[in-house]
Amino acid sequence: MAIKATIFKVNLQIADMERHYYKDHALTLAQHPSETDERMMVRLLAFALHAHEYLEFGQGMTADDEADLWLKDLTGSIELWIDVGLPDEKLIRKACGRSSQVIVYAYGGRTADMWFAQNSNQFGRLTNLTIINLPVDSSRAIAKLAQRNMQLQCTVQDGQVWLSDGNESVVIERNILKKHDNSAYSS
Repeated sequence: MAIKATIFKVNLQIADMERHYYKDHALTLAQHPSETDERMMVRLLAFALHAHEYLEFGQGMTADDEADLWLKDLTGSIELWIDVGLPDEKLIRKACGRSSQVIVYAYGGRTADMWFAQNSNQFGRLTNLTIINLPVDSSRAIAKLAQRNMQLQCTVQDGQVWLSDGNESVVIERNILKKHDNSAYSS
């Protein structure tokens, strides 16, 4: 018998002063049995940093042809494709061909650094790709905020990101390894 996903309910308040986006979101996240709290919370952080009324979670962890998050226009064309972790370079290349912009939120410390170094030449050819590395301290700290029912606040101001549950507040660093020029959705 297959193990079922664990459901997390999140009330997320976003105050993004850089994009002038201020909105509350009631989200339901399905955590795949093999997904860690760290990865799930990085997905949630990516949602907060790119929140939009049409941004939605995909099946990226279990389906190669779907993003972890994506934003589609009214015709179904993919405007923004977001993946979390260290996806295969071929999958990123395929996503870049299907979407106007692709953003990867890498994490994992030294492993993420090695992944980027091994693939940097191929990534350099992808003009619509942005790669952001989250330091291991940041990704592990937000993983500690994971609970089945969460009340979270995300504040973005002057390049700084804070994620708080009311008791704990985490400052999240973002190291941009590769930036797509002329990005409407960059953080």
